[in-house]
Amino acid sequence: MKEKIFLFVSGVLIIIAVVVAIIIVNQGVFSVGNDEKYSVNNTQALPDSPIKGKTIIFLGSSVTYGATSEQDSFVDYLVKEDGITAVKEAVSGTTLVEGPKGSYIARMKRLSPDIKADLFICQLSTNDATKRKPLGEISEGFDEESFDTSTVAGAIEYIIFYAKSTWNCPVAFYTGTQYKSERYGEMVSLLNEIAEKWDIDVIDLWNNSEMNAVSKEDYKLYMVNGIHPSRAGYKLWWTPVFREYLYEKLK
Repeated sequence: MKEKIFLFVSGVLIIIAVVVAIIIVNQGVFSVGNDEKYSVNNTQALPDSPIKGKTIIFLGSSVTYGATSEQDSFVDYLVKEDGITAVKEAVSGTTLVEGPKGSYIARMKRLSPDIKADLFICQLSTNDATKRKPLGEISEGFDEESFDTSTVAGAIEYIIFYAKSTWNCPVAFYTGTQYKSERYGEMVSLLNEIAEKWDIDVIDLWNNSEMNAVSKEDYKLYMVNGIHPSRAGYKLWWTPVFREYLYEKLK
């Protein structure tokens, strides 16, 4: 009897250890790309950045937050290097599509309408692809009642509508880099169609040929997994693309 109890307890402890190890690895704790030398704290400010002092609202989930990079995301590098003022509204695991408390739309509505924003940037969430949220269809109109926010298309359109009407500033979306997800690829295509309708910009990392040509060695340094960058990935790979866009957009 004691032997059976011992074996049972040992089995449970092994399972717990494996689960903890998986969680630690997925959070990038042992990633070479998360070395302190790549951190925001060890990053120097750029002299005379043309976007210094610009206020940008960033709405997103784990990639915007920096979930696998010690919370250092491209947003934080832009704050440190370029001196922007960032409103970083990012919660891991949340979706564009409305539903559980904490969706993009619910959190966006909690932001102050008095923010003097120069730009609003929203992440095309991978969570909607992972959770197989319905893509929906692009609406024919531009009024609030036209958007079905229980679908990806409707949620994107509502976010654009709300951001434009609330903060009276340009709106842009950004995508993740490529990973194995046909569903997310469909979302990127849908986003680009919506962008044409609404005349907004897309920082399209998914279809960025230069980023897709990254070497396997650099990719291992830059990414903790298929979706989430490391500190090195944000600092050396993603942030320069955002910076190039912002310098042109906000000049």
